[in-house]
Amino acid sequence: MDSTDLAVLKTCITWLESGRQVMLATVVQTWGSAPRPVGAWLVIRDDGQLVGSVSGGCIEDDLIERARTELPAATLPQIVRYGVSRDEAARFGLPCGGTLRLVLEPRPELAVLKALLARISAKQITARVLDLRSGLATLIEAGRNDILQFDEQCLRAIHGPRWRMVLIGAGELSHYVAQIALGADYEVIVIDPREEFGSAMALTDVTFSRGMPDDVIIELEVDSHTAIVALTHDPKLDDLALMEGLKSAAFYVGALGSRANTARRKERLLEFDLTEKQIARLHGPVGLYLGANTPAEMAISILAEITAAKHQVPVLQKREISVDQRQQRTLAIDAVAVS
Repeated sequence: MDSTDLAVLKTCITWLESGRQVMLATVVQTWGSAPRPVGAWLVIRDDGQLVGSVSGGCIEDDLIERARTELPAATLPQIVRYGVSRDEAARFGLPCGGTLRLVLEPRPELAVLKALLARISAKQITARVLDLRSGLATLIEAGRNDILQFDEQCLRAIHGPRWRMVLIGAGELSHYVAQIALGADYEVIVIDPREEFGSAMALTDVTFSRGMPDDVIIELEVDSHTAIVALTHDPKLDDLALMEGLKSAAFYVGALGSRANTARRKERLLEFDLTEKQIARLHGPVGLYLGANTPAEMAISILAEITAAKHQVPVLQKREISVDQRQQRTLAIDAVAVS
């Protein structure tokens, strides 16, 4: 599963290689309830075909018309704004008076885009720096904490895996979690030293390690852009990962298990060099309660909770459930762990 940005990049390269003219559009600023974040981009071909989104569909029709009428003669990037007035916001369907500003790039350089794709494939975080006065772009190294910068003359957009997800265990549930995480722009690392597991982890963009979880997590130098999820249902492996994960700067640390198993796990962790405050960071049972009963549904619930933690949104749905619901969830967790 490709992320939207990666799909835009690959499509842009393919169209340019086939001799078509394209226009890249990048969101550089938003106000109000803009539907897409800063950095979102799309590519439009000279015949109006497009991939990606900058507004969730609100202004894409206008951009297509611009590409058809203005692209043949355009040479330099330009800045456009949508939703400046309430009437214009209503016209383009921008919610709640939302406003966004875009940079339209009519002559993206094929060689630079191919080099950017190679860097992303090598998991290198890269800034693509576009000079609006010349239309030329260069690539420089960037970091996980870097953000898009725009000063009317220069656009510095960040590309590559800025967020990481470390999964302990290579079972079926991990496969689904990894698949969704890749689509959400995470660099995914799966750790499982067990010889019986790993053959099913056939996702080409996932890094797989046979090391011991605690050793690998230390080697990764976990930062605040990292989520750690223990999914083996085996305390010998999960607890090793949690001991290091809870001491790290990871923005999310969670573990598969029922409420009873989570309580026992927290008691075990107190026997090691962890404080109560560190242990309190543990998300368990991992994921939101959505009534999930299959590995795919449980993966959705896990990514939902991680997404809330990533954006620092309080999870109001995390509520007490009935005894019957709790038993059903425990049975589902146990079934996934065995599969």
